Amino acid sequence: MTLLDVSVMTFDRPEAWQWLVQFCILATALLLGNVLRNNVPFLKKSLLPSALLGGLLLIIFKQFPNCREIINKPMMEIVTYHALGLGFVALALKNNKIESKSTPMKVIETGALTASTYVIQGIVGLIVSIIFFLVGKKLFYASGLLLPMGFGQGPGQALNFGKIFTGWASDQGIDFPGADFGLSIAATGFIVGSVVGVVYMNMLRRKGILSRKKIAAAQVNKLEDYEGKGEIPDAESIDKLSVQISMVLFVYFLVYLFTNWIQNMEAGQFVTNTVKPMLWGFNFLIGTLFGVLFKTILNRFKKAKIVHREYINNYMLNRISGFCFDIMIVAGTAAINFEELGKFVLPFIIIVTLGTIVTFFYVLAISKHLYPNYKYEGFFSMFGMLTGTASNGMILLREIDPKFETPAANNLVLQTLAAIFLGLPVLLLMGFAPQSLKATWITLGILVVFWAALTVFMLRTKIFKGKKKVAE
Repeated sequence: MTLLDVSVMTFDRPEAWQWLVQFCILATALLLGNVLRNNVPFLKKSLLPSALLGGLLLIIFKQFPNCREIINKPMMEIVTYHALGLGFVALALKNNKIESKSTPMKVIETGALTASTYVIQGIVGLIVSIIFFLVGKKLFYASGLLLPMGFGQGPGQALNFGKIFTGWASDQGIDFPGADFGLSIAATGFIVGSVVGVVYMNMLRRKGILSRKKIAAAQVNKLEDYEGKGEIPDAESIDKLSVQISMVLFVYFLVYLFTNWIQNMEAGQFVTNTVKPMLWGFNFLIGTLFGVLFKTILNRFKKAKIVHREYINNYMLNRISGFCFDIMIVAGTAAINFEELGKFVLPFIIIVTLGTIVTFFYVLAISKHLYPNYKYEGFFSMFGMLTGTASNGMILLREIDPKFETPAANNLVLQTLAAIFLGLPVLLLMGFAPQSLKATWITLGILVVFWAALTVFMLRTKIFKGKKKVAE
């Protein structure tokens, strides 16, 4: 049937409803998760995201007879993949300005903390996966690199690179469920970020270090939050929300055209073997770059009086990205098949346990140095993000800084581009490491050196101040 054969198309067939039903399942799970989150006391205190609870409900639902087929695993993976890219595009289109309480250098240092935590998570994960591979446990030697993808990046990247790792492992005769392994790490990361964060927060409160604050005031939006100066009206010939969604989809379409063009280009062996296989997994990064480019061009047109009104609305773009990330978490969690992880349970537990311990103490130590006047606000925001998503970091931060009076919230939001730039070597190594055990050892060495360099950069004032005192 061609696109013109609409006369023979009928809507009473199951195929016409299949994809929409899957989205309805995701929406239903998200709503139920929110009901549980707001009405079950221990869940409310845990600060677990409603989206994660919705995904866990779908996992439980799949355990009942004949229910697994209702939830389409490939579709859930596709939704997770695209929701990640669309969410980053929406964030990139926002008009962000660095406020006085967040200096450019502090934003860069926060980006360095993000990137260095990715690196140390990768080091810990690789050490464990290499050891298990060498002792004959059949764990894919590069699988530990999925720890920073799951903890630091979330379900989208964990799924993307998990599938890539599965392909490399299969080529070497290793049966490794990379997608399920990565998604399980991501789901565990949300639990770690919320539960561990809340437990530590309560410990500080009992010691009198932190005091409780009401958060209701922080949840009230001001008029300027909804609409900026000179924006298009809410409803004219086209609805304002339609404009925001259309811009996001247009930029994401450019991502597809660009990626497809690169894929079809003739290139050298390194690009063909390393970059091209994981290029589609960079949809979030390419989307961010194209989003910034589109926003820059639009703003230039506005300054040149070619465009006379403001089309970008930060509030609506925040809502679009929030929706994308919520759906991504539900779908990514629902896509997990724990049966595939049977023989990898022990290394999985060791990787996430060590990853949690190292992430907690490393972020805490660096936060005390980078943010001396708001060390706990800085810690909770970064720890929540580096085990879950930025929204987890904001949720934890809101508990102790409800009105965002410290620069912690600004640092978290504005560090994205710096983190992407500084963390790019890690993403490139994700395509190099799985090619062979030797490549994984080389990757481990590079990560150690890179982590040391980033840590020295963040601690430079303390290190060189100490050397100066010794010299005197």
